[in-house]
Amino acid sequence: MAYSVNEMTCRGCGAPLDISDTVCKYCHGPVHITTIQSVYTMAAPQLNKYANSYRKELMQDPDNAEANKAAAFCYLKLKLYDKALPFFEKAVQDNFDDADLYLYTAVCLLKGKRPFLHQKKVIDMAIEYGNSACMIENKGIYHYFLAYLKYDYYQMKGLKISPDYREELSGARQAGLSQTDVAALFELLGTNRPEGF
Repeated sequence: MAYSVNEMTCRGCGAPLDISDTVCKYCHGPVHITTIQSVYTMAAPQLNKYANSYRKELMQDPDNAEANKAAAFCYLKLKLYDKALPFFEKAVQDNFDDADLYLYTAVCLLKGKRPFLHQKKVIDMAIEYGNSACMIENKGIYHYFLAYLKYDYYQMKGLKISPDYREELSGARQAGLSQTDVAALFELLGTNRPEGF
């Protein structure tokens, strides 16, 4: 039986890492990207290094669930929605009980544009992902995202849907919506928050 030893290096700066490290001692970047918060403070050049590193890893092991998720987060933060989408779709297949992944997949479907500007089938797919997130975990931000979709697409076009955006907003408040989550959502969406919403 042959074993291979891989020396761990930082994805951001290439410095050697110990197996117990969670943050690089040199560049202070995360050893592994596991959440969207891991990439919030990263500059674009650093994000590109991480994304390229994960892409290379995925060439060797395309079914690596954590690498798919990490690459998706990098591309989403860079607002490269088309590049992030296939990674999120693969991550959803591998981590079907991670509600946040469904939200981020839906965000990527909008490609940085308002729901109003999309075809109905795209909005319906985004709503399906949002509903899946709500079924897995009842978070206010999931209901708020659904309310935004239903308001900006259905309400603004005079179309009916049940539950409507008002019911989703009520569900968001009941589930404990935070304004920090709302600000982070619109940062990821790359759109302006509707007035009074």
